[in-house]
Amino acid sequence: MTNETWGEIREQLEKRLGKHNYTTWIEPLKLSALKNGVAHFEVPTTFFGDWVSRNYGEHIRTHLNAAGAEIVRLEFAVGSAGAAPAKPARAAAAAPRAAEKPTARSRARDEDLPGAPLDARFTFDSFVVGKPNELAHAAARRVAEGGPVTFNPLFLYGGVGLGKTHLMHAIAHELQQRKPELRVLYLSAEQFMYRFVQSLRDRSVMDFKEMFRSVDVLMVDDVQFIAGKDSTQEEFFHTFNALVDQNKQIVISADRAPGEIKDLEERIKSRLQCGLVVDLHPTDYELRLGILQQKAEFYRDQYKGLVIAPGVLEFLAHRISTNVRVLEGALTRLFAFASLVGREITLDLTQDCLADILRASDRKVTIEEIQRKVAEHYNIRLSDMIGPKRLRNIARPRQVAMYLAKQLTPRSLPEIGRRFGGRDHTTIMHGVRKIEELMATDSQLADDLQLLRRLLQS
Repeated sequence: MTNETWGEIREQLEKRLGKHNYTTWIEPLKLSALKNGVAHFEVPTTFFGDWVSRNYGEHIRTHLNAAGAEIVRLEFAVGSAGAAPAKPARAAAAAPRAAEKPTARSRARDEDLPGAPLDARFTFDSFVVGKPNELAHAAARRVAEGGPVTFNPLFLYGGVGLGKTHLMHAIAHELQQRKPELRVLYLSAEQFMYRFVQSLRDRSVMDFKEMFRSVDVLMVDDVQFIAGKDSTQEEFFHTFNALVDQNKQIVISADRAPGEIKDLEERIKSRLQCGLVVDLHPTDYELRLGILQQKAEFYRDQYKGLVIAPGVLEFLAHRISTNVRVLEGALTRLFAFASLVGREITLDLTQDCLADILRASDRKVTIEEIQRKVAEHYNIRLSDMIGPKRLRNIARPRQVAMYLAKQLTPRSLPEIGRRFGGRDHTTIMHGVRKIEELMATDSQLADDLQLLRRLLQS
């Protein structure tokens, strides 16, 4: 059979199956041989060949026979068959992936990966390492080496502006440099959901499955976004399992630990917890100062001749403590302002230029806010928090709220007692002491307190 004849058959299949199905499933097929009643086709992946065989195999065979080929069955092989007989797709899949070299078609398919663009600024070189993030940085580095990893998935979690997205971009950048043949896909959970909903609308769910199951490294940011979205969670669960079964690496990030994501299915929580779960802790003073010093060096190259007085960076590291993005944004504004007015960056200029940011950073946590957050976390009514009930499931959260009120507010014990239904200050002292004792032995309580602190101070 000539290529011209196969071209005519493809035109007939396009009319029969429709433009979208033809472009997705028929156009990538390459007819390599017709031997002994068997039509051999080259396909991009094993999954692709299996899908075509199940759904369009009979259509293809019928049209080939109509053209006089007398075909009994079809066989699909991955990659170029060369002079050797084509092996079935399942056999070809057993070959080590690392031995495959990217073809023009595979490169084109890589360009079609529906990922989010990577930020060139977010590399390991620009990531400042300190005690709060050293474990997360080390784990990310290990994944970025591209070799065998003993943990899968890597789950990074922490509050806003602590470096989760930076590390994920850095992993992707490093893998692209070290292992350019790997298919690395980075996207947000929102984009994952959007692609899935789009595939449902376009009736191309199998295209979606093929795309996401063919990657070597899948990175999903802000996975808490899919909580409560049943269909998306179902597809994410199956995608996760398929990739893990193929020993493909998965990296996930969220704003809290897997077990604390409300409305996330238990089976997904279980899968996410089976790898390495790493908490990026709130930044300490030393880490914030290191970030500012690195950023200041970068700006000195942009703003030649601009002078920054001693103590300014230390002042900012001390005053802006909750969010690295706010910290970096403050320094960006400060350098731009000083450059425009042609003045040295002094403490007075800093306080004038950043007055609104400094005021926001001075926000005080209130006892009422603590009571509300603790009640929400432990799923009890706010009225029970300050009421007389002494049931264990109410008394323990009440003591947690008392402890946080003592730690995070300047209020006296008698005043805290008044806010908790007029309790005596000795009751508050007992509650605080009880929590301090339990923290040493109850890891779950310690985790709860860490999460509540982060929520209250963010």
